[in-house]
Amino acid sequence: MIENRHHLPVYDSIYDDQFLTPKYFSDPYPLYCELRTNAPAYWSKKLNAWLLTRYDDVKSGLNDPKLNSRDRIASIMNRIDSSAQQEYNGLLKHMTNMMSFNDPPVHTRLRKLVGKAFTPNRINNLQPQIQTIVDELLDKVCKQASFDLVDEFAFQLPAIVICEMLGIPREDRDKIRKWSNDIVGFVSAGAVTSESTAQAQQTVDEATTYLLALANDRRHNPCDDMLTALVEAEDKGDSLSEDEFVSMIVLLFFAGFETTEGLIGNSMLALFRNPSQFSLLKSNPELTENAVEEFMRYDNSVQRQSRVANEIIDSHGQLIKPGDYVILFIGAANRDPDHFSNPDKLDITRTGNKHIGFGHGIHFCIGGPLARMETQLAISSIIRRMPNIRLIEDNPEFEHLLALRKLRTLEVSPE
Repeated sequence: MIENRHHLPVYDSIYDDQFLTPKYFSDPYPLYCELRTNAPAYWSKKLNAWLLTRYDDVKSGLNDPKLNSRDRIASIMNRIDSSAQQEYNGLLKHMTNMMSFNDPPVHTRLRKLVGKAFTPNRINNLQPQIQTIVDELLDKVCKQASFDLVDEFAFQLPAIVICEMLGIPREDRDKIRKWSNDIVGFVSAGAVTSESTAQAQQTVDEATTYLLALANDRRHNPCDDMLTALVEAEDKGDSLSEDEFVSMIVLLFFAGFETTEGLIGNSMLALFRNPSQFSLLKSNPELTENAVEEFMRYDNSVQRQSRVANEIIDSHGQLIKPGDYVILFIGAANRDPDHFSNPDKLDITRTGNKHIGFGHGIHFCIGGPLARMETQLAISSIIRRMPNIRLIEDNPEFEHLLALRKLRTLEVSPE
């Protein structure tokens, strides 16, 4: 260890060679364990951030007023060559309008407005529609010799659901997927490049043109969909500006299906790799709801959130200074042995499962109930209709993303 500028011991990035490697993307949990045990507040030169991995630190950090969300995008943009930053003002403006990159009172205002279009009653009423979509997708693949469960099901289901909720034509979902992947590639990768930034900028321009045309149509031809609800959203004379409207829809794109796509794929892989748990779930379908909570703890698609420090914070003897970027590893927290017995074991009967897969505090995922419903219906329907489904891909690969853990492919056979 070396001495930091605050004259307290700091780990000299001894774990940095393990980040963003094929081994890490395949299975980050051994590294999380090392960090939790040996360096719970760890400065990574490679990620240019403090990393917190223990459950108590991550959970409290997610709702700590000493950490803010509003400076995250500016902090990311500062990693780009200063001579090129001016080119991406449109991207910066777009991202800073997103609800997730804001704090009260702006966050409170935006969440209140979008909440009117995302009520529990609206979500609950979607269950029959979601089940129909699940069945339609499984009808297409159940008689095939094999299929890619990610591309042909795990992506399709939440993409169709969010498109229909929003009122976006179903045939545009591949376009939406590309835009979402471009945004995720910018905000969720461990390293920011000029290429990923330029692609995100182009995507924002394309999405803005597309979405403002749809918004204009809804103003003249209102429908029973979320686009109309957001166009009409108003609270005591307040409403979304055009920029805020576009940023909100783009946020719902990738929050609405990227995370659920990952959760469904990761859940099925966990079952394939834990055959005794798979057999238990087949025999006891009433465990599905509990199983989904365990999947979110065991290998959730959302691996981390981030914040920027407002003031000096002492964490495990390390001083986090104002302006420092802080990564809160949800994936590590959800396997903390101080809060979960046998944390590296998949146990679909686990009780008292207080995972933080949907975050915590004011930024708790607004789409959490929808993701739960989709995943429960997806898993239960696959097992009911394909009881002999099996994995035929030896080593499924995960996308090379730091914040989002999802499979590239998952080749399976229905029989």
